[in-house]
Amino acid sequence: MKIALIAHDEKKDDLIQFFLEHADVFSEHELFATGTTGRRLMKASGLSIHCFQSGPLGGDQEIGASIARGEMDLVFFFRDPLTAQPHEPDVSALVRLCDVYTVPLATNIGTGTILAEGLKRGDFDQLQGKRPTYGNS
Repeated sequence: MKIALIAHDEKKDDLIQFFLEHADVFSEHELFATGTTGRRLMKASGLSIHCFQSGPLGGDQEIGASIARGEMDLVFFFRDPLTAQPHEPDVSALVRLCDVYTVPLATNIGTGTILAEGLKRGDFDQLQGKRPTYGNS
């Protein structure tokens, strides 16, 4: 599966720790990330990750475009709800696209753990290439 990994600055350490705890699961999939997050994940894990631009420079939009093209299966986006983000419209658009294209989205460690365990069991295998969208279901 194709998996996007994104984290706001205050959540990058949480995502890295989470990613390392589930590296066995992530290593079996094609990984994508926004710039800084991806570089930090690669350094910490040694896994190959395709890096888009950093979020504020358009990385969120690049991942959103991948979702709209049906090229992303899961998104792990650890958001910081307590800090204003200068690119909040991009963040909102990305979350909206996950909803429109029914792409599972984890925004914190709790939902991330559920998705990671589901990946491990193969719960999402049947979703590849078969996601309904609003107006097309």
